Amino acid sequence: MHEQIINDLEARYTTKKYDASKKVGQQDLDVLYQALRLSPSSINSQPWKFIVIESDAAKQRMVGSFANKFQFNQHHVLACSHIILFAHNPAYTRADYEQVVDQGIADKRTKLEEKEKAFGSYSFADINTDEQGNNESWTKSQVYIALGNAMHALARLKVDSTPMEGVDSELISEIFADELGGYQCHVALAIGYHHPSEDYNFSLPKTRLTMDKVLNVI
Repeated sequence: MHEQIINDLEARYTTKKYDASKKVGQQDLDVLYQALRLSPSSINSQPWKFIVIESDAAKQRMVGSFANKFQFNQHHVLACSHIILFAHNPAYTRADYEQVVDQGIADKRTKLEEKEKAFGSYSFADINTDEQGNNESWTKSQVYIALGNAMHALARLKVDSTPMEGVDSELISEIFADELGGYQCHVALAIGYHHPSEDYNFSLPKTRLTMDKVLNVI
């Protein structure tokens, strides 16, 4: 299995052109959704929402979000199978964390009588929150953990993907305001299957720095 992990990562690459005729099956989507839900986060805060753009109507809304900038990514919207918006809570509160604590009680991880004690971890959120209650630099970092987890899961499923920081967070906030509910999206993930003849990146060799340049065992 350890060799399969490396094989998955060797095969994984950023898709540049999707085959619009191919869609990701529901069974693979269900695995991806569970992988997203099971992603780790600081103090298990889970300060995220994952908005899945699947329908033609939702895709047309996403197309509109490229009206002002990052048009180089617009073509993915209609060609890929799905797009996932990775959104974070820019003002995560104790009340938000209480939902996690209460779930821990429901899961029998935490005893009801120890509920207040379970809030001890929230001190880490406090030190990352400014006087205005903003902690987006901390919560935004958490969605990248989920993003990496999703891309690895997709590689295992042999589903192609394209992470996109080239999205207009302001327009996305307007167009998907109801779905986001105050959360912010600065990165999205297109998924599907590459076009066999038009995706130039598929056949290129993978380029990574050598191990000695990135790893130092001390």
